[in-house]
Amino acid sequence: MAFSHLQTQLQTQAQQGLYRSRRVIDSPQGIVLQLQNQTVINFCSNDYLGLANHPAVVKAFKNAADTYGVGSGAAHLICGHSHAHHALEEELAAFTGRDRALLFSTGYMANIGVINALVGRGDTVLEDRLNHASLLDGGLSSGAKFKRYAHADSAHLAELLAEASGNKLVVTDGIFSMDGDAAPLPELAAVAKQHDAWLMVDDAHGLGVLGVNGGGLLAQTNLGQDDVQVLMGTLGKGFGTFGAFVAGSEVLIETLIQSARTYIYTTALPPAVAEATRASLHIIQSEPWRREKLLALIQQFRTGAEQLGLSLMPSASPIQPILIGDSQRAVAISQALLAAGFLVSAIRPPTVAQGTARLRVTLSAEHEPHHVNSLLNALEKANT
Repeated sequence: MAFSHLQTQLQTQAQQGLYRSRRVIDSPQGIVLQLQNQTVINFCSNDYLGLANHPAVVKAFKNAADTYGVGSGAAHLICGHSHAHHALEEELAAFTGRDRALLFSTGYMANIGVINALVGRGDTVLEDRLNHASLLDGGLSSGAKFKRYAHADSAHLAELLAEASGNKLVVTDGIFSMDGDAAPLPELAAVAKQHDAWLMVDDAHGLGVLGVNGGGLLAQTNLGQDDVQVLMGTLGKGFGTFGAFVAGSEVLIETLIQSARTYIYTTALPPAVAEATRASLHIIQSEPWRREKLLALIQQFRTGAEQLGLSLMPSASPIQPILIGDSQRAVAISQALLAAGFLVSAIRPPTVAQGTARLRVTLSAEHEPHHVNSLLNALEKANT
């Protein structure tokens, strides 16, 4: 019988502690969530600056919906490209210090579209071994020769680049989504230049959070458009809204408009989302206290977790993974935390390597020090 293996496969996943289930949230995003009949403190959201339900962002969305309606109606190249989209692209270009920016409907679509537009058969794409699935899928689907270098290892990258042929594209996350550590961008940029390669950085978890005015990891490391030719950023994390963008040179953006299939053949973001993002971008640049508070909370959590003997990973970002190892134990601790009123995700294979299951704690500027202390107390009890 066709696909008869699927039920067995699901049962095996459940037995190995790898089965995933959705939770139904009955409240707006924030640090306090209504999860069915339970109120929980949220420590697993990517809403790092607390903008997903910010009054000014919500107001901008509602006002724009009154003006533009709900949907964009078509792809950008048909009749779906509004003034709201165009204004946001111009503001994102200025924010990132790039010539131009281009909106995509999701980060996954941006990464697939960019890589496939830039390299193909006869070229080489080189990716960090721990890159996000969307970057890996983009490389694999491009038709280019696909090479993976050891995590954050610029020397290994240099060895691979020396053997590479055709156009060469180096691809890395800025902040790695499951480990929380930062790519060594200055070293990667130098190696890429030495071998006449372009460097693409997915700074989804850095934009809004790191750097001067929230400009991300590239701003923090002072890398310009000549150093990192392709910058991808998502809008559903630090910005608190939805969608993604790519920023770079005039030639890059025009190439993507003409060639990126995930841009050409999909409906544009709702204009109201673009206007909401313009409001969140203004907050990111005008309220540095959010980043300052977030950094203080990160340090508080790391200090407390180290005192408890928890196995932290080397992260200075809002992503603070606690290494557990066994998948079933990670799930059990996550469930114990939920019973205590804390929502913390258990991350298991295949998202991470076998034997490296973890609790992925994420912090927000909306948290308060007492929330962090309460979580640490709950972790101490759940981990015994």
